[in-house]
Amino acid sequence: MKKFLVVALAFVSSLAVYAGGNPEHVAFPIAYKADFIAYDTRNRVNGKQVAVMYANKVALDSASSGKLAAGSKIIMEVYKPKKDEDGKPVIGANGVFEKAKLAAVAVMEKREAWDAGFAAKDRAGDWGFAIYNPDGTPKENNLECATCHTPMPDNDFMFSYSSLVNFSR
Repeated sequence: MKKFLVVALAFVSSLAVYAGGNPEHVAFPIAYKADFIAYDTRNRVNGKQVAVMYANKVALDSASSGKLAAGSKIIMEVYKPKKDEDGKPVIGANGVFEKAKLAAVAVMEKREAWDAGFAAKDRAGDWGFAIYNPDGTPKENNLECATCHTPMPDNDFMFSYSSLVNFSR
């Protein structure tokens, strides 16, 4: 019985580690810097990081249709901001924090049909999520990506949808 509890606890802990997404279902696109187009750089909603947003060709081609097509992939490089001597983020001329170290790479992927093993509660609409270290290995985190994106169906569950639409025109 004790062995069962240890195994069960380890299993539940492993699920919590990747609460921000599921790298088993949303793969890291190794060549995204070459294959995707950067369409926006902005401060993250949390006010503590700067993000560079990339989209694949499917996303760019379907952006103005009101909903991105299945096969769309969005990458968000998450950078720590440069800090001044008081520890506050340094703001660039465009109002966006100056980038320091790359901290994570978040991936959103849209599919019409997901594997049954990828629970609907871990997705926002048809979007799946995963967060990776800069080297492409899965990143341990406690974020719940789908929770933040789910309230945004009018923007196809994206914080940067209007930027992508404007860029694609």
